[in-house]
Amino acid sequence: MKTQLEQYTVAEVTKGFVYNELEGKGLFGLDGTLVIQPEFQRSYLYGDGTKDVAVIDSLLKGYPLGLIYFVDTGDPSGPHLEVLDGQQRITSVGRFVTGKFAIMRDGREQTFGSLPKEEQERITGAQLLVYVCTGTEAEIKEWFQTINIVGIPLNAQELRNAIYSGPFVTAAKAEFSNSQNALQQKWSAYVKGDPKRQQVLEVALDWVASSKDQSIDGYMAAHRTDTGISELKTYFTTVIDWVSGVFTAPPDAAMRGLDWGALYEEHKGTAYQPDRIDERLQDLLADPAVNDHKGIYPYLLGGEENPRLLNVRLFDAPTKKAAYKRQTDKANAEGTSNCPLCAVGSNANKTRIYKLKEMEADHVTAWSTGGDTSLDNCEMLCVTHNRSKGNR
Repeated sequence: MKTQLEQYTVAEVTKGFVYNELEGKGLFGLDGTLVIQPEFQRSYLYGDGTKDVAVIDSLLKGYPLGLIYFVDTGDPSGPHLEVLDGQQRITSVGRFVTGKFAIMRDGREQTFGSLPKEEQERITGAQLLVYVCTGTEAEIKEWFQTINIVGIPLNAQELRNAIYSGPFVTAAKAEFSNSQNALQQKWSAYVKGDPKRQQVLEVALDWVASSKDQSIDGYMAAHRTDTGISELKTYFTTVIDWVSGVFTAPPDAAMRGLDWGALYEEHKGTAYQPDRIDERLQDLLADPAVNDHKGIYPYLLGGEENPRLLNVRLFDAPTKKAAYKRQTDKANAEGTSNCPLCAVGSNANKTRIYKLKEMEADHVTAWSTGGDTSLDNCEMLCVTHNRSKGNR
């Protein structure tokens, strides 16, 4: 890959600046010859009233914005330059000079147009140091990953978007990475992540790829040149509709971030009674013995056969000590083991008195069948017998 150092003023770079407010990204600059956010770039993240303002403050103080990298694609039919690194800074400057946000100066809110002329000129006349790079796609993307190790690090999906950029990524980002998409509110009840950081897209890709025993990378590589995302969109929508159809109550916070794709694959052939599911769901959410609310959903989908998913509250130390003393006193009086299951056996442990540390507490009546976590429902078993029991 070859690089050539160039200097541009802010005025030159922001000439013809176009910003898409709906998608939250800078589009073009340098009088239409520069693509500010190619598909391999992440979404604009600086528009938070802090980072974007810091960029403008740096220019007003005469501080350099750091090196910026462009790629010269050599395309004679359209914009031939693409931002390789620096799109957050360029977009912030472009948004400011086109009046998209204000900064505080001397206690007053100021837009670019309301700044004194000398301060406007200090911004537009600032010099930007830009390396213009040429090379193969593989070289450019390898360099892209190398230089993006500072600032806000690229996450895994942002890197994948760079590696597999093309029509498929373009269409997928338009659907799943657009924070203005009205469906994002519905999806956020079940999917955890920031669409601008590609985290919703990552979940959608993971679900469909896993259903085909593929990795996300493998799926994106196979579909890189696809112009549509019908399979991805249909599968994601199917999973979301399945979840909301089984669990009809307003979504609980614990639902967010579960691997619904895997749960759909495991249970999609099972018929459920939504009213019954909802009744049990509310019971479990209100049960103080249930420590893991996220486990409630796979527990219900699995027919309530694995209470370990719920991390049911264990017996506390005073309860275990009281149960141990009660059983040990009785065992000593009867000449049997203080483990009830050993006591009814016929091996050498039939009369063994275990130490407290050699025993574990267990529900006499299993919690899943209505037993509570209290002294009356607590018995101490030797480790071997307790761990051999099924439904605790």
